[in-house]
Amino acid sequence: MSDCSANCSTCSSNCSSKKDAKANFLVQPHELSNIKKVIGIVSGKGGVGKSLVTSLLAVSLNRRGYNTAILDADITGPSIPKAFGIKERAKGNEIGLYPVKSKTGVDIMSVNLLLKDETDPVVWRGPVIAGTVRQFWSDVIWSNEDYMFVDMPPGTGDVVLTVFQSLPLDGIIIVTSPQDLVTMVVEKAVKMAKMMNVPILGIVENMSYFVCPDCNKEYQIFGESKIAEVASKYEIDTFARIPINPKLAAACDKGMIELFDGDWLEAIADKLSSL
Repeated sequence: MSDCSANCSTCSSNCSSKKDAKANFLVQPHELSNIKKVIGIVSGKGGVGKSLVTSLLAVSLNRRGYNTAILDADITGPSIPKAFGIKERAKGNEIGLYPVKSKTGVDIMSVNLLLKDETDPVVWRGPVIAGTVRQFWSDVIWSNEDYMFVDMPPGTGDVVLTVFQSLPLDGIIIVTSPQDLVTMVVEKAVKMAKMMNVPILGIVENMSYFVCPDCNKEYQIFGESKIAEVASKYEIDTFARIPINPKLAAACDKGMIELFDGDWLEAIADKLSSL
């Protein structure tokens, strides 16, 4: 283009130069890996249930007969092993590192599977954390994965940028909650995805409402849902709402997320199945 500034990171154009630049950043997976689809799970803010959505989607697609995996890119705040009740450490040899399988066969790699104690803090600087995420992709043997879900830390910082540039993402799912502040921050994640030319496959609003067990009435405790408004604004055709559900929280706490009962993410799972 005649007016090209040579700065692809700030350009919304999808020209051949930008595609070539993106390809140059991609990290090759392990030679023994076979990964068909890579889906990033992102949020503009912490505490909205991103790891929960990652876990639910991996389990949902696994129930449909697909081989699923989770790459836990939230290095300083890993919670995926806890949700699946995994206590064992990941093993490896001279060939590479192997993910740990959950009870139903979901392959998982997380820094907590490499620590001596799951409560040990990871006090690393940004470049080391980003490098670890790349190694989870390149050094781990993901043998036969139909869908890999990448659980990212909140925000639009180093790790998210590393994943967007280094992994061949087929799209992302954005997680939010009803509050106005969170919705504003989510729009930053939407704009970052568009800037990086990564497809947005859907939005999930967690803690969207609470259903009273006595009268079955729906209460929007954190305010009126904003998800339809945000989805319409950015022309995202698939979205889902997850209620505040004590049983779901208990399943995570007890490491039994694979036993959850709910169809809240079926629309998102249908979208992924059609990729």
